[in-house]
Amino acid sequence: MPDLYDISSYDYELPHELIAQHPLADRDQSRMMVLNRKESSISHHNFSEITGYLKPGDLLIVNSSKVFPARLFGTKANGTKVEILLMHEQEDKSWKAMVHPGKRLKTEQELIFSEHLKARISLPDEDGFRTLWFDQIADFWEEIFRIGHVPLPPYIEREDDQDDKSSYQTVYAKELGSIAAPTAGFHFSTNLLNELQDKGIQIAEVILHVGIGTFRPVKTDRIDQHKMHSEFCSVPETTAALFNQAKAESRRVIAVGTTSLRTLESFYQDGGISAGSKWTNIFIYPGKKIHSIDGLITNFHLPKSTLLMLVSAYAGYEFTRRAYQEAIRQNYRFFSYGDAMFIG
Repeated sequence: MPDLYDISSYDYELPHELIAQHPLADRDQSRMMVLNRKESSISHHNFSEITGYLKPGDLLIVNSSKVFPARLFGTKANGTKVEILLMHEQEDKSWKAMVHPGKRLKTEQELIFSEHLKARISLPDEDGFRTLWFDQIADFWEEIFRIGHVPLPPYIEREDDQDDKSSYQTVYAKELGSIAAPTAGFHFSTNLLNELQDKGIQIAEVILHVGIGTFRPVKTDRIDQHKMHSEFCSVPETTAALFNQAKAESRRVIAVGTTSLRTLESFYQDGGISAGSKWTNIFIYPGKKIHSIDGLITNFHLPKSTLLMLVSAYAGYEFTRRAYQEAIRQNYRFFSYGDAMFIG
């Protein structure tokens, strides 16, 4: 048995051609690998067949955070170009951000993003992040959506295009705040969600604004020494009530995505959850007990990622490893625009 705290235990070889570069034309036509934990069995399906794996009374928890075009290109007063990735807005209306290349900004100075949008940028803090103070304009978000770019992950080796503004977003996304999408939700079309509700499956929302914490690489050799960057999450009153009722009636709770699961686990206590908002840096890996769910819908994740560690904690390390080997053999599409996995 490998050392489950050793980062190398979560490495695997992935053929480059299996990294999905574009979404499918129809969201719900992706493939779906089904992992049955009780039987340790693996089967292969179309995602639209999820209706056959969910039953009346099941509660589906989705993350309704919405991705905003957080990638901005600006210039210094002398014309030098810099790239900014907005992370989150702070209470004083300033923004925490990352800069590339940082060496071009050795002093506090003004950056120009468009005719209407300018900002003053700080020196880096101890984590290498900057603070931006934008000039106040009435149509701030309108301008961000006009000039900003969808922050596609680096393994999608192309520039974002107009289609990504809708495809790199779940159909139920509502509240702006994520710099990366909760991608497990990509597979749900509006028609499929309606079909599930008609069958008697409940759908409730949580919010976790996906930041760099979800995707930041683990740089420690021992995974239990890794510290997650905090992300903001919240549970509405209606969701807490539906969750607690489902648990009281021994009905299944299915999390759509690792972010939904991390939100539930962040609020779970004494058999239920309470409504509220908080910053969470919860890190789930083998050896950590998961209390809140009875099933998980997720994508296929990067080697050595905290997301792969979370799936390994829920499905079991050896079972997860076997599933990934099978996915590679079967030419599943990996990562954000890739195929799905249902663990029940």
